[in-house]
This record gives sequence, structure tokens and C-alpha cells, in this order.
Amino acid sequence: MKNTENRHDTAWYRTRIELLAEFMTPERYATLCRTIDCRTNYVTVLAENMFHGQNAAALMRHCEAFGVQRLHTVETVCPFEPNPTIARGTEQWVDLVRHGSTPEAIRTLKAAGYRIVATTPHREDSTPETFDVARGPFALVFGTEHAGISDEAIAEADEFLRIPMCGMVESLNVSASAAILLYQLTERMRRTVTDWQLDEPTRTELLYRWMCRSVKDSEQILLLKAAHNTNDRE
Repeated sequence: MKNTENRHDTAWYRTRIELLAEFMTPERYATLCRTIDCRTNYVTVLAENMFHGQNAAALMRHCEAFGVQRLHTVETVCPFEPNPTIARGTEQWVDLVRHGSTPEAIRTLKAAGYRIVATTPHREDSTPETFDVARGPFALVFGTEHAGISDEAIAEADEFLRIPMCGMVESLNVSASAAILLYQLTERMRRTVTDWQLDEPTRTELLYRWMCRSVKDSEQILLLKAAHNTNDRE
């Protein structure tokens, strides 16, 4: 998928990355680059009205841990407010995209080339082992803790995905389900899909944003450098 959100060309970002790299340790820079190597937009998540802050935080942590760069939310009933104690700063490494409604979110995701995959125990479609990861990018939809996925999301879903249960319980909570599905599907993605990584412009823009967050007074440093370059030209 092509990235269309960059405000500047790759050379603009690289110039500033080289400058900011002087203000962080080589180890820190290597960690950022290594993490971005594992990031993907091939898989994304759409969370509908997460009621509990701890589940919102856990969902964000799962995305970060398994390399999913974007987390989409619909908040028509409940605001998406991750518990900071559980999130532990992961919100700075995952891009949160908020939508005004479920239909609007699904239209946006489908327009970007995603399959809409509803996670529900009530439909017999795919399991994590049988789901066709390689057929194209996909968005996993998780519903509210109480009501599950909305009727709107179910009606617009391209596929359904369930976690088989062997016990008496019908399903797991949203946090546990997300952890299982994201781990299994991203692992399978990395083994079977060739173009799962971020494209170069997206990687470069993301590295720049992360470096700005990692370097103290990065904005002032960049402004001073820009002023210095202006003076040199004059």
C-alpha cells in the first residue's frame, strides 16, 4: 500500500534525521531503526467503543508489541481512553486514528485496500490457522466488551474470524482475543507475505517522528539549524 500522508519528501526527513542522530546514542538510534524494520501497516486494528480503559491500553500495547503501527477507533458510545498505568507510554509509538462512526471507518479502510475482518465467535468462517493472511491487507475489528461487534460492522465485514474454544466458555475478552490473533497473524504474515513492511517514505517519516519524541528539545534544535542555514545563505 502506498503512503499518502507524508508532508515532505524523503530527503527533507533524512536531513533532519541526520541532525537529530547527533543528539542520541548509537544504541538508541539502532533500536528505533530495528523496531521500524518490524512495523507493518499490512495489518491494522479497528476498535469499536472500548468501554474499559485497561482494555484500550492493553489493545494498544498488543499493537505495539506485535508491530502493528496503526490503531483505528470508533468512539460513538465510549471514548478510547487507555489506562496510562497499563499503556506505559506505548501511545507514543502507535498511531491512533479516530473515526466518527463505524460506517465511516469501514469506508476509509476499504478505500485504503483493507479487508474488513470481524472477530466474532458466532460465525463459522476462519480460525487463526486457516485465515488467508497472504490474500491482501486486513483490518481486524474488535467490538465492545459487553455487546461485541456492532451490526454495522458485521454487515460490512468481508470475512469473519474466530478463536476455537475447547472449554465451557464461549469466548475470551477483547484483550486476550486481540493478543492471540495479533501474535498468530503477524507471525504468519512475516513468514508468508513479501511486502508486509512499511515502504521507504513511510519508514523515513516514522523514524523522524520517533526521533523528535526521543531527543530532548528536538524542535528547538531543528529551528536553530534552520536559522543557521538561512544565515549561511545570506
